[in-house]
Amino acid sequence: MLMRKGLATLVLFATFSSFSFATNSTYPTGPDMNLTPGQLCQHASSYRYPEHIPYCVRNVSKSTKDHVIAEYNQLGFNILASERSQFKIDHLIPLCAGGANDASNLWPQHKTVYDITDPMEPLACDKMAKGVLTQAHAIELIMKGKTHLDQVPAVLAEMQAL
Repeated sequence: MLMRKGLATLVLFATFSSFSFATNSTYPTGPDMNLTPGQLCQHASSYRYPEHIPYCVRNVSKSTKDHVIAEYNQLGFNILASERSQFKIDHLIPLCAGGANDASNLWPQHKTVYDITDPMEPLACDKMAKGVLTQAHAIELIMKGKTHLDQVPAVLAEMQAL
């Protein structure tokens, strides 16, 4: 699971594991928590922020991306029927927040979804760099937004207020 230096993200998994994304025959509107529970960086290339958070350099192979898409297609989506440029393989826990490149931290995110969720990541990481947002809280907020798109404005407002 997602444990590191007392970071009990198992609680986060329990909080979000009941998430049920809207059904769309082509793509998921959120990560499936059984396939993508999230994973923290285990092989850091450096450490960041006052909290000294491990940072993994982006390194996701084409075969890993293809594997992630295939796993989501097995859930009934038809991602391959869509234009690939409409998707990215998203890190559920962003690299800047200490996420890993592991398949358990990746999911196929459609443009209509990442247009909504992407603003959370740089804001969270900027607040972590300033020492006003902990890694655990950043992950909690980002996962809340990625699993409940309607909550993104509230998540952004909470981060901006820090």
